[in-house]
Order: sequence, then structure tokens, then C-alpha cells
Amino acid sequence: SAATLATEPGEDAFRKLFRFYRQSRPGTADLGGVIDFSTVHTARGMGSYAHKVVRSQLSVSSVSEHNARRAGLQPVSKWQAYGLEGYPGFIFIPNPFLPGYQWHWVKQCLKYYSQKPNVCNLDKHMAGEETQNLWEQSKEFLRYKEVNKRRPRSLLEKLRWVTLGYHYNWDSKKYSADHYTPFPSDLAFLSEQVAAACGFQGFRAEAGILNYYRLDSTLGIHVDRSELDHSKPLLSFSFGQSAIFLLGGLKREEAPTAMFMHSGDIMIMSGFSRLLNHAVPRVLPNPEGESLPHCLETPLPAVLPRDSVIEPCSVEDWQVCASYLKTARVNMTIRQVLATGQDFPLESMEEKKTDVTPEGVCHLDDQNSPAKRARINPDS
Repeated sequence: SAATLATEPGEDAFRKLFRFYRQSRPGTADLGGVIDFSTVHTARGMGSYAHKVVRSQLSVSSVSEHNARRAGLQPVSKWQAYGLEGYPGFIFIPNPFLPGYQWHWVKQCLKYYSQKPNVCNLDKHMAGEETQNLWEQSKEFLRYKEVNKRRPRSLLEKLRWVTLGYHYNWDSKKYSADHYTPFPSDLAFLSEQVAAACGFQGFRAEAGILNYYRLDSTLGIHVDRSELDHSKPLLSFSFGQSAIFLLGGLKREEAPTAMFMHSGDIMIMSGFSRLLNHAVPRVLPNPEGESLPHCLETPLPAVLPRDSVIEPCSVEDWQVCASYLKTARVNMTIRQVLATGQDFPLESMEEKKTDVTPEGVCHLDDQNSPAKRARINPDS
């Protein structure tokens, strides 16, 4: 079992459990110790870590129902929020989105946030004009994906990460003001509402890393420490297929706690939990075959509030998104990089020369990729 494995001598406990869950078999006892926050209120899905789950208090009055709806969220009073004993500052919110409103955020990640001038992993191997509009180059491939499953992957299916706002350089492990791209206003608004609901008034969304997972993708063990201000939370939004998330301690010798991340779930890492080791060892195929999570089957309402940051999603656009998500998931992690009044430290010219393009390895690893590297994490 996972619990027994973590106590055995040898390599660190986190690495052993990462490997255990990467090779786990859905539908078996392998996942018996994984917390499912979407079902804890019904006393199911608690696993062997039931004693760790606690309720978290939210700042209901900090976000008006009007602003929550503008971002596609239910009123904060209806959210369920949980924490874990031993992990102060960690908050898990099972899908607080209004029915259908996840469609907007999925479409943004695939159609708009992937566009230039935002930097992506494909820029290292392709010319700028070749990655100019990944959506337009990929939409017909994805729309007819089921007709021809043996076709080559589209560019969107080869996408692994995109950076928003201050660009994160995978080699230097630093953010740079030199490669800043305008942060999407709709995503900034969503992040600010969620942060405020969790007690972080004044949070500024300055950088985002979008991860695009295939079913064979993993996210290596790492700590997000490159931001210059660690007093602000890290916000994580998941869409598409479910995955297993491991939250460990300050050292890799500490066994991590495993939990499911489902479509629409939000995680906040703050305070003590802000600098803990974490990883994603497994994306889980839908037990019903290549299909969407049920929460994504409800369409976005045809009529939206006038001042909503949510935009309509056409049937044609959702066909492409749905085809993509049947075998994938997307994660957005939003960060505030600088404290109020803070600026980036001056760098030498030699440092600047190495901080121009994302030459480092992608921290998302596909097990079947011929370009697989040993190091796949961004900040460890």
C-alpha cells in the first residue's frame, strides 16, 4: 500500500509515492488513500487520510454575488472549502463555478491565452510564424479527431506550457520584466475574486503558468519559490480530466498527502503551505472512456450578464475544446511575483543574455516522449 511504501527505507518518501501513483491502476485499491474533496461532505472518498480533512472558513463578505457571477462563480456562501491538518494555508475548493461557465475558461486557455505574444514550449523548436495561432492551425484536426485517430498530433496537442504576464525562464528559474506580456483582464478578475474570498485582499495577478497535460503527462516534484514575494498565495485552477495531486512537506523525506483534482477545482497554497513540495504523478483516464467530466456537459448560458468577463462560446469552438479535453487536462497557476512597491533586482549583462528564450526543459513530462528528460520540474 502507499502508506507502507512511504515508511520503507531507501529513496525519499515523496519520490516513492510519486512513482507508486504514476503506475497506479484506477478502479483498484491503489487509489484508496487518495482524498476526494468533492465527496467528503457525504462521508465518501475520504480514504485513509480522513482525519486530516478540516473545513476552511471563507471571507464571504469580501466578494459580492454580482462580482462572483461576473467571473462565472457561484456566490461564495455556497462554496465548500477544505484544509488539511498539518498544512496551514492550504485551501481546496471543489468546483465553485456556475454550471456551464467552465466553458469560457477552457476556451480561453486553448484559443486565446496560447496566442502570441505569450511564450510557449513550442517556441524553442519552431519559428515565430509557425506558432502564431495554434488554435487556427489545430481546430480542424481536433474537430475530426475521432474520425482519424491515427493522424499526427495537432500543435495544440503538442502544447505543454504557456506563460502569461511576467515570463518565467526555465533555465535561470527567474521571472523577467523584459519579456512581460499583458496579463488577461478576465483571468486577473477571476483570480482576484478567488483570492479575496480566501482572505487575500489586494492580490495582483502578475504571472501565470498554464500547463497542458496529456494522459501520459506528469509534473515533477518541485517548490514554487521563484516569485520574489512569498507572502502572496499561489492559485491553481483545473479543467478537464481528473488528476492526482501530491502535497508534501518542506523536505522530500516527508510522505505527501494524495488528493484528486477534478474539473473546476481550485487550490490555494499560502503561508506555511506556500513553499511545500508538490507534484502531479498521474492524469486519470475517464472510467467511461473518452468522454468529458459531467460538469462540462452543461453548455454556457446563451445570455450572459452585461458586465460579465465571461464571453459566449460557439458550438464550433466548444466542439474543438471538448475533443481536446477528452484525453487532456489544463491547469492554470496564477501568482503575484512582486510585493507592493518592489521591483526586479538589476541583473548583469551576462545574466540577461541567458534569459531570452525558454531554453530549459519543459516541466511537464510525457512518458512516451522521445525527448524525455530526467529533470522535469521548474523550481526544485
